[in-house]
Amino acid sequence: MSVRILVLYYSRTGATHQLAEQIVRGVEMVPDAVAVLRTVPPVSPVCEATEPDVPAQGPPYLEPGELEQCDGLALGSPTRFGNMAAPLKHVLDGTSDLWLSGALSGKPAACFTSTGSMHGGQESTLLSMMLPLLHHGMLIMGIPYSEPGLMRTRSGGTPYGASHFAGSDGEQPLTEDESALCRALGKRLAQTAARLKRGHQG
Repeated sequence: MSVRILVLYYSRTGATHQLAEQIVRGVEMVPDAVAVLRTVPPVSPVCEATEPDVPAQGPPYLEPGELEQCDGLALGSPTRFGNMAAPLKHVLDGTSDLWLSGALSGKPAACFTSTGSMHGGQESTLLSMMLPLLHHGMLIMGIPYSEPGLMRTRSGGTPYGASHFAGSDGEQPLTEDESALCRALGKRLAQTAARLKRGHQG
């Protein structure tokens, strides 16, 4: 029995994309877990502007139905003044049909973020991303302190979710601890989704 983990993110400089790739690696450490990497298009200030159906590079855009079909969700965004970026919130604002049907209720979810400065609002951004997921009835997961990197890190990494200090231009590479914590979060999310799915079908 396989579980499908949707890793959905928005990234401008590529820093959040790096986190997403490490989350995927963590998911794929779990037998029969499949990671589905998706992104979202930017929001344009010009109302008539449209993005092509397929991005020029990177993973595909989220397709209708992929949120409903997932067994677990990892949601990622850069920090925008201590909050999630507009493109990701725009997608979440359009999920009223899933809320009405309860399609995401009872599924596990986790969040990840990157910031341009060390104290740029990582934890408040992660918390802001959790709010709509709680309204959907999702089961929010963080990173436990049994992960040694959480006490050791001198950059990103929080109990609320994976994070990365990217620098003002996204030039800082992921540290070993940041990468390990991403993988731990992805693995934990996939393991939990598998247990929940087995329990539901058993």
